[in-house]
Amino acid sequence: MDSGLARLRCISRHQLHVSPLIPYTSHNSSACLAVDADADALDALARCCRDYLTRESASGSDAGLCIVRAAHVHPTVAAFGRDAKHTVLDQEQAGVLAGRQGILLEGLTGDHNGIIGALAAVGLHSGGNDGRLLWLPGLREAAGTRQSLETLKDTMGVDALADIDGREVGEPGDIVELGPWPRAVRRGGRATLLVEENHGRQIARWHVAPKSVIKAY
Repeated sequence: MDSGLARLRCISRHQLHVSPLIPYTSHNSSACLAVDADADALDALARCCRDYLTRESASGSDAGLCIVRAAHVHPTVAAFGRDAKHTVLDQEQAGVLAGRQGILLEGLTGDHNGIIGALAAVGLHSGGNDGRLLWLPGLREAAGTRQSLETLKDTMGVDALADIDGREVGEPGDIVELGPWPRAVRRGGRATLLVEENHGRQIARWHVAPKSVIKAY
């Protein structure tokens, strides 16, 4: 992060329940930033996030902030995230759960309904099997290029390749065509790039799966 308070590892996007009972500005999704930060920097990190969200959130949106150590995310928070994908939840449920678990949870703009999505994003990210990654170091910038499996793993934060049926694939030396929309997804707690095999005499053995497949996450 530009503030120097933490090192950003990834940003995951999580699709939540879409219902006429839930007001939202675009698609009712929420995002979770996974960062490495010292324990004594958490208060400063919270202030930085508050300032950023208050300043940059879209007009009319309900921005919420949730901060918790990854190791301290209780299974009930992961369950809350799963419920938020198909159920209408309320602020009280989110607030009571966060208070019980000692989680920092704050509404910053609008009517503060953003605390629901903020807590859900943390829970879903911690579960390890939901969401696509909006950001990994250098992956989106490499759109349209071919990259070795080693480069993807060593410098872009990709942990694994998998086919669209979920089977892990790839061998050292394999080349991947990233195409126009390379996005990894969360599977088994890992940043996984979904790919399809190129058949015939091709430089790249794999190409990134279509956008429609990736967006299902």
